[in-house]
Amino acid sequence: MHDLDDRKIKILHAIIQNYLETGEPVGSRTISKYTDLNLSSATIRNEMSDLEELGYIVQPHTSAGRIPSDLGYRFYVDNLMAQKDKEVTEIKELMIERTEKMEQVLKQVVKLLANNTNYATMITAPAYHRNKVKFIQLSQVDDEQILAVIVTEGNIVKNKMIPVNEALDNETMLKLNILLNTSLNGLSLEEINLATIARLKEQAGIHSNLVSDVLDAVAASVQEDEDLQIYTSGTTNIFKYPELSDSQKASELLTAFEEKQQLVSLVNQTLANEEETGIQVYIGNESPVATMKDCSVVTATYELGEGIQGTIGIIGPKRMDYENVVNNLKTLKVQLDNIFKKPKGD
Repeated sequence: MHDLDDRKIKILHAIIQNYLETGEPVGSRTISKYTDLNLSSATIRNEMSDLEELGYIVQPHTSAGRIPSDLGYRFYVDNLMAQKDKEVTEIKELMIERTEKMEQVLKQVVKLLANNTNYATMITAPAYHRNKVKFIQLSQVDDEQILAVIVTEGNIVKNKMIPVNEALDNETMLKLNILLNTSLNGLSLEEINLATIARLKEQAGIHSNLVSDVLDAVAASVQEDEDLQIYTSGTTNIFKYPELSDSQKASELLTAFEEKQQLVSLVNQTLANEEETGIQVYIGNESPVATMKDCSVVTATYELGEGIQGTIGIIGPKRMDYENVVNNLKTLKVQLDNIFKKPKGD
C-alpha cells in the first residue's frame, strides 16, 4: 500500500466513512466539507481520479460520485484494525501503569490521613460508574471463536470469547464492527434499549445471534462489579478514645475494618448520594453501618472524570475534630485529582 500518501489516505477514509453512513456515491464537494485538508474541490477531484486509477474507488455510473472498491475496503479495514489494535494495547499498558501507581499512592494516602487525624481511615480505589461503551472490536480467532474487545468509559478493556458456528469473512467482520460501533458508541447500558437491540439484530440479518451474544458481553462488561479495593489504616486509633475502647464496641469496629463488607455498604451509601459528591458527615445513628452508631463518619467522593469515583472515609468518636478532618479531606481530594487525572492532550 506504499502508493498512497497521507493526503490520499485521508481522502479515501473520508469517502469510505461517508459512503458507509449514507450509502450514496460520494463527490468531491462532499469530501471538501468532511476533511481537515482545506483543499479545493478541484484538487480533491484530481486525488479521487488517482485513487480510481489505483483501484481504491470506482464510479458506479456517470455521476461524479465514487464508492469504495473491494481494494479500498481492504485498505480501510487493515488500517482501522491496526489503529484500533494499537489503541487497545496503549490503553492496557496505561491502565496497568496507573493501577500500580494508584495502589501505591492510596496506601500512602490512607496511612498519612490516619496519622494526621488520629482516627481510623479508609480509601477505595477508583471504581467506574455510569459506564458507557467507547469502542467494540470483533476479531476472528479461529473457525469457532470470535474475540470481542469492549472498551468502556475510563478506558477499561474487557475481552470476551464468543463461539460461532462458522468462520466469518473479513467483509462480514467489517460490517459487524461498523454496525456495532455506530449503534452503541457513547451509550450507557440503560440507553441500549429494546428498540436499539431489535434494530441491531434486524440489521445484522443472519448474524443476529452473534450480535445478541456481543450485546450480552457488553452488558456484562459495563455491569461487572469487580471486588472493590479498600485500603485502611489507623484502626487501632479507636482505642485512644474511652467511649470506643469498650471491648465489644472496639471488637465490632475492628471486625468491620478487617472484613470490609460493612465498609462496602458505607461506600455504596456515599456514592448513592450523587448530588452530594463533596463531603458528607454521618453522626451516630445516621451512619449506614450499624457497628459505627457510636462514631462519627466523614466521607468524601473524589472524582477523576469519565465516571471514575472513589471514596475516602474517616471514622472516629462523635467528638472528633471536624474542622481538621474536613480540611484534610478537602486537601486530599485536590491532591488525588492532581495525581490521577489525565492531563489535557495526553
